[in-house]
Amino acid sequence: MSKAKFGKWVGGTLGWAFGGPIGALLGFAIGAVIDTAEFQVQTGGGAAFNPRPRVSTYGDFSASLLILSAAVMKADGKHLKSELDFVRKFFVQNFGEAHAIQEMQMLKELLQKDIPLPEVCTQIRQFMPLPQRLQLLHYLFGIAQADGHVDKREVDVIQSISSYLGIPEPDFGSLKAMYFRDVDSDYKILETDSLVSDEELKKAYRRMAVKYHPDKVSQLGEDVQRAAKEKFQRVQAAYDNIRKQRGI
Repeated sequence: MSKAKFGKWVGGTLGWAFGGPIGALLGFAIGAVIDTAEFQVQTGGGAAFNPRPRVSTYGDFSASLLILSAAVMKADGKHLKSELDFVRKFFVQNFGEAHAIQEMQMLKELLQKDIPLPEVCTQIRQFMPLPQRLQLLHYLFGIAQADGHVDKREVDVIQSISSYLGIPEPDFGSLKAMYFRDVDSDYKILETDSLVSDEELKKAYRRMAVKYHPDKVSQLGEDVQRAAKEKFQRVQAAYDNIRKQRGI
């Protein structure tokens, strides 16, 4: 694998993620893949990381997903094929087969590295708006469930990531309820409870429909938008289930 190919991919898709702790981890992964210890990832022009607000790009989102995926996959001490396939599918659909091969090689290197979650998540939180952070969490739950079983250690790591990313507890509970069903899951998805009135229920639904509308991540790749649409549909399904139960 040539250094030039990796340099083209990184330089062409990354913005604020090309620096700070995320840049350091990407540098480690790229350097390991091309087996060149001197190849280092730095910000453009070799400047130090500058935490000025910049627009979150699709490359930043995918780099963040790559690193956080490694953290979740390491949680239970097993790197399952089903989990790798879940991540690979995302990159194939958004970057194509050739780039997905490179990124999966980087993921395998990151799985050998300790991930400093507080520092990584602080960088993501600083530059990435809440709707995109919620989408990251959505993918992480998908990875954890890829093998049909979610280990408690994986949930604990995702909850820590959610906290570090500054995601409000009700939002975390809503996303978790989309993957872990119980008698109150539909209410949790709507960030409310069974004691609310019908009018309050309608307000909760409208609020969540706005929060999870696919337009919130329209600047990202098609697969991200499809996943956002899936969340939006789960909100709709939860509301419809409760309406049927209540006869409204």
